[in-house]
Amino acid sequence: MTLELKGKRIAILAEDQYQVLELWYPLLRFREAGADVTVVGREKGKVHTSGRGYEVTADIAASEAHAEDYDAVIIPGGYAPDLMRRNPATIDLVRRAYQQGKVVAAICHASWILASAGIAKGKRLTSFHSIKDDMVNAGATWLDEPVVRDGTLITSRKPEDLPYFCREIIAALSG
Repeated sequence: MTLELKGKRIAILAEDQYQVLELWYPLLRFREAGADVTVVGREKGKVHTSGRGYEVTADIAASEAHAEDYDAVIIPGGYAPDLMRRNPATIDLVRRAYQQGKVVAAICHASWILASAGIAKGKRLTSFHSIKDDMVNAGATWLDEPVVRDGTLITSRKPEDLPYFCREIIAALSG
């Protein structure tokens, strides 16, 4: 078994009402691949509960996380992105990671964070279909594809796209 992400540091954002598969699938997949994965939440030690009652504990607060410490920032969907984008520290972390050329990956409703961070404009991306208008209004070109990569920005539509999403993130971090 090769550890294709050995030495890579990944931040995965957490907030209440996250989509359970969109957080746990990448978290476990990337740890399996050798990455150091950190859960970034509203506050260190805060337990965030998914829409189905699964819990995840934040390792660090968004206000204490620094984009330069990570190779990628992953944003799961569910209702959590609507709560995440109300936290200026979370938006700043995503914006700075993108500005530093880090991989920023969003699935489902997480593309809302890209719009709030001001990094959707002029980009090709996808999201859950119900927020297509939000993405277009943010200046993005919306595509109905399992995964869309535009530079270091990687997006997917829904939980069923997770294999494509994770494969593209691994390719971006390995290449």
